[in-house]
Amino acid sequence: MYPWLAHYSPHVPPEIALPTQTLLDSFLAQAPERIAVFHFDTAISYGEISDGAHRLAARLAAWGVAPGDRVAVSLQNDPSFLIAQYGVWLRGAILVPLSALLKQREIAFHLADSGAKVYICRDEIFAGQGQFAVPGTAVEQVLLESQIAALPAAVESKVRPGLDDIAYLVYTSGTTGTPKGSISLHRHIAFNAHVMRAWFSATDQDVIAGIAPLFHITGLVAQIGVAAVSGAPLILAHRFQAAEMLRLLAKHRATISLASITAYIALLREGGEHDLSSWTKCGTGGAPVPPAIVEQFFARFGVRIHNTYGLTEVNSPSHLTPIGLTGPVDPASGALAIGVPIPNSIAKIVDPENPARDLPPGEVGEIALQGPMLFAGYWNQPAASAQAFHDGFFLTGDIGIMDAAGWFYVVDRKKDMIVASGFKVWPREVEDVLYQHPAVREAAVVGLADDYRGETVKAIVALKSPATAAELIAFCQERLAAYKYPRVVEVVDEIPKTASGKFLRRAFRKV
Repeated sequence: MYPWLAHYSPHVPPEIALPTQTLLDSFLAQAPERIAVFHFDTAISYGEISDGAHRLAARLAAWGVAPGDRVAVSLQNDPSFLIAQYGVWLRGAILVPLSALLKQREIAFHLADSGAKVYICRDEIFAGQGQFAVPGTAVEQVLLESQIAALPAAVESKVRPGLDDIAYLVYTSGTTGTPKGSISLHRHIAFNAHVMRAWFSATDQDVIAGIAPLFHITGLVAQIGVAAVSGAPLILAHRFQAAEMLRLLAKHRATISLASITAYIALLREGGEHDLSSWTKCGTGGAPVPPAIVEQFFARFGVRIHNTYGLTEVNSPSHLTPIGLTGPVDPASGALAIGVPIPNSIAKIVDPENPARDLPPGEVGEIALQGPMLFAGYWNQPAASAQAFHDGFFLTGDIGIMDAAGWFYVVDRKKDMIVASGFKVWPREVEDVLYQHPAVREAAVVGLADDYRGETVKAIVALKSPATAAELIAFCQERLAAYKYPRVVEVVDEIPKTASGKFLRRAFRKV
């Protein structure tokens, strides 16, 4: 479809072979003695991860977990996440990765909505928040992270999911403001793992820096997935800390990374001298990329950041900037191009008001996508699933442009989604929490440009009784994940509205 892709990169042809096996099969095919993970300074083999996964699968079988059942996981970037993922798949079950930043109220929603039968979580979720309340959900068993290592030995599982079985329910915010479970089949994630392996030219001689959180679609596909299909070991360090990650990148001779621009800015700001000459393939996505940061990063570390674009619904990338190239800059926004379409896919710009009308290069419209990476719909939401597509194309909700050479740019969002540090925040969820405060009469939430996070959450509130901005921020902080609560609260007498009574969000961003 895009013959010019071959011109841009010899490593990513216009077409690649569709996957013939799942990521689980790719993982199990690796030599047991090979290193799968560098966990801080400790090397862990494929055989050790596989053994843990089979032990977990046996426990899930004893608990009655069957193919198609959901198992939710709240874990950080640790080997336990890989054991949980592959153990769940060894039962043919569906993994529901939950953000490690969610609070109890948010976790309870995801458990109930997914119908998870088992919940695997960090010990502190119970210790820090009291006995976790699971009434109202389908959860029958809870397995703490500390209990995984103590599971008894088990025989090899005979269950294997197929390419058309569901691998993940990855929750994303939707047009109603309620998180929706994006259904990823094994073939979707295997395809994009191979796309990214080809883009990175990844082999078992590479080392992947696990900077992105594993529970995020980027971590699931660009880190776990690429590692499985290439045999490259994955560096894990519980959670991202710039100084420690730089040390580990140097120690383990990392070659590949894909992370938010926020993480790269944190690395750039961190002091110290490190030999990072092995680091040659670097990508980012999820937020606008300032060209100045790319140049500063290259000057400091000798590796150029390549922009990408993707969504949970397309299982990470739909556009990539070929390795070795720097994409053009959008003259209007000053941001880098998001890349060119991945192999086997079609990307186009359509009229936001009439998706049946394709727009020519240079015209602004909505980005629409088609290809083997697209999700299978939203969990238990047929109406929302149907609304997300038009004539086989997924409507991203992002407003963009394609230039004559085939480069794509994001210029705005059709939706009011905020992207803070690469994480999506739906304003309504934050507004709903603010409305729980007895002093709040009206609340509106918007995203503000932020040099570090890409965007930060700002709340504008009108009060019915006295309250300070600090009080409202603390109130939200107790009830929302760290990336969701407002960092800025502005108290006004009256929130601006349109003639029809809707909040005037454009004016909020200027307040």
